[in-house]
Order: sequence, then C-alpha cells, then structure tokens
Amino acid sequence: MSTIEGLENGGAGEAASNTAEADPLLVEAQKALSSKTDECNALNDKYLRQAAEFENYKRLAQRDQRDQIKFGNEQLLRELLPVIDNLERAIKAARDSDQGTGSALVQGVDLTLKQLSGSLAKFGVQAIETIGHVFDPTTHQAVAHVPSDNVPSNHVVEEFQKGYRLHERMLRAAMVSVSSGPATANEHEAAPN
Repeated sequence: MSTIEGLENGGAGEAASNTAEADPLLVEAQKALSSKTDECNALNDKYLRQAAEFENYKRLAQRDQRDQIKFGNEQLLRELLPVIDNLERAIKAARDSDQGTGSALVQGVDLTLKQLSGSLAKFGVQAIETIGHVFDPTTHQAVAHVPSDNVPSNHVVEEFQKGYRLHERMLRAAMVSVSSGPATANEHEAAPN
C-alpha cells in the first residue's frame, strides 16, 4: 500500500513510521552532503589560491626573463668600460703632446673609440651627462668640492671618469668634482662674526 492510499484509508500511523525511519537517513545524508560541500569549497579555495600563486610566479618568471635578456650582458659591458677610458686617455695624451691631432695613430685610435662606443650604444649603453649639470648622487660620485666663479653651487665642474647606464640601470657612476659656489661667498661664510 502506498502512503497516499494509507492516508486515504486511515493509515496515518504507517506513514509516520516511514518518515521516522527515513528521518535518520535524511539527517545522515544531509550531514554527508554538508561535509562534501565544505570539502568542495575548501578544495575550490585551495585551487583558486594555487592558480593565483601560479599567475604571480608566471609574471615574475616573465619579468626575470625580460631582465635577463635586457641586462644579461651587463658584466661584459662593465668590463669594456675601462677599455673606453684608456682609449680616451690615449687620444687626450696624444693631442696634448707634440703629435697633435693630425697623427694617423691618433686618428686610428679615435675611430676605434667611436666604433666601440657605437657598438655599446646598440646594446643600450649610454654615457651620463655631467659637466654643467646639477649634481645627482644616483648618477654622480663626487670626489671633490671646489670653489668656482663660473659654475653655480652644487653643479658638476669637472669629470674625472665617465659614468654609464645600461638602459635605466647604472653600470658605473661618473666620478666628478662639484662646485661649492664662488670662492668669495665661501670665505664670508667661514669668517667668524
């Protein structure tokens, strides 16, 4: 007999006993479903966190790869900077000596320097502008403070060694002397009142 027929025939007691028997099964099924729902939510949360971590890792790996491509030759370029310095010194010394600028040797060294500088520029190496510019501690290394009537205070007076940048990264800071302003102003400041 079905439950509906039982109710119609006055079998209400039989239907109640079927619900009472099904009730513990229903409660147990609801607990199991709730447990599995919680487990599913926890696993979904874990998946989302791992997916986010993987995206961050992928982004960092791509940035590292771009930096490696962009700055991978940084050490080689640093090693070439003293060669440029020596070529510049050789040209300056030859021009200051009796040989002058017409010497074939000086012209050859000058062409070599220009070719090497051009090659470095293709890889993103740029010389840092110094003389007459405001002193910048991120790109200049001050080795002396000198009084100057021609150059304003806190500006570069002389460059002792060129500084270079690889793209936006410093390869080497420029060694410079910085103006402390006119000599007369400094003497007045140092004099006791």
